[in-house]
Parts: sequence; C-alpha cells; structure tokens
Amino acid sequence: MNAPVAPVAPPVAVVTGASSGIGAATARQLATAGFAVVAAARRLDRLRSLAEEIGARSVRLDVTSVESVAALADAVPECQVLVNNAGGAFGMEPVESADVEDWRAMYDVNVLGVLRVTQALLPALERSGQAGRIGHVVVMGSTAGRIVYPGGGGYTAAKHGAAALAETLRLEMCGRPVRVTEIAPGMVQTEEFAVNRFRGDEEQAAAVYAGVAAPLSADDIAGCVTWCVTRPAHVDIDLLVVKPLAQAAQHLVHREADFPPAAPAPA
Repeated sequence: MNAPVAPVAPPVAVVTGASSGIGAATARQLATAGFAVVAAARRLDRLRSLAEEIGARSVRLDVTSVESVAALADAVPECQVLVNNAGGAFGMEPVESADVEDWRAMYDVNVLGVLRVTQALLPALERSGQAGRIGHVVVMGSTAGRIVYPGGGGYTAAKHGAAALAETLRLEMCGRPVRVTEIAPGMVQTEEFAVNRFRGDEEQAAAVYAGVAAPLSADDIAGCVTWCVTRPAHVDIDLLVVKPLAQAAQHLVHREADFPPAAPAPA
C-alpha cells in the first residue's frame, strides 16, 4: 500500500502597498491563482478587510522604515513571489519650484522602499528556488520610468531609478533561481493615485482622465502581474510595458471630441 502523499503548501506571495488600487487587485488575483498571499501596507484596517475577503495574511508595513521591513521579513520566512507595489507621486510642480522634500519622499518610497524590501526577502526568495520553486521579484514601475514629461521630474526620476534597480538586479541574479520582472503601466485610473498626487484635489485628479474612453484599471495591471509570475520556471518576463489603447505616449493621449488636448498624462 502506497503511503499518502503529503499536500504541497501553496507558494507564498508578498504584495506591498496592498491596501488599495493595484496592490489590492494584485492580492485578489494572486489568491485566486492559488498563492498564499501576504498583504502588506501601512493601513492595517484596510488590509484586514482585504485579508478576510481573500483568505490572506495581513502585515503592517512602511517601506520607508528599516524596522518595519525587518519585521515583515521575520513574519515571512518563506516567500516565492515579492510584488514591490508600494509607491506614489507627490506634486506636479516644475523643477524650478519643486519641493525637495516631495522628491525625497518619492525616491524613498519608489526606489529605496523597493531596495529595502527586496534585500530583506531575497534570501527567502532564493531558498525557494533552491527548493524547487522559482523565486520571483516584481517591481511595479511606470512608463514614467522610460520617458519624462513636464511637471513630472520628481516622479519620473524615481521611476527611472526603480527601473535601473530592476535591470541591475536581473543581471546580478543571473545563474541564481530568482526571476526579476518590471511591470511598467501607463495611464491607470485608481481611486487614490492622482488624488494623492494633487494633494487631495479631486477635480484636478479627475481632469487627468477626462475624455479618455478607457484608461487601464487596477485589475488590468494585476492580471499582468499574475501572468508574469505564473509563467513556466524557465521563462522570465524582464519588462512588460502596458498602456491603454488611448495612450500612444506620455504626451499623446486620445480624448473624446468634447475635450481639448490635455497636458501629458502623469502616469
């Protein structure tokens, strides 16, 4: 009589910035795809609601805090997928009048935050690869990490930094069982990104998407993440750039006839 086969534990996926938008959508889709999701973000109340909904674990995380990141690593000894989604944009002032602290904050969350969390979880990711499961680091970039636009200096600088981090890590992981992917979305309409960028001005935030028939949604990007991390182990999607049909470039967005041409889309 054959001995019973022990059940295989589902792969663990950590999603940062999971309390809303792309992060929450990614946590939902990864859970549906069979991952044991660890949803991490600053707003624990929202995380708990999400965790209850999808059967995930919730961990409070501030990616700008060394102590908070270390606590995450202690809480997640096993990890196969890390989705570095936490990020944000603050302000649209030109370079000549930009607030240095806004730039510092954007670099801290979009670049150093990715660095801190990746460094903390990389040992677990590599161990998972050695144990027969491929480790995978996903960096949520932006088309802003590929091309600049007026008023976006601080954010585009930060996202260029995130892109450089992802590309460098991919080179450094060559020969080791860890994949690295950058997802670079264009215009995505979520409930918070543009509102935060315009410091709570909902009218300005809405104007970004005015006349655009179908900007990308958080679910669209979550689907891209899920597709990338579920490829066969030998397939590494280095970079996935995704834009809505209406957006040909940062500076060229088709809007319905009732709306005049607009400034570059702050993606």
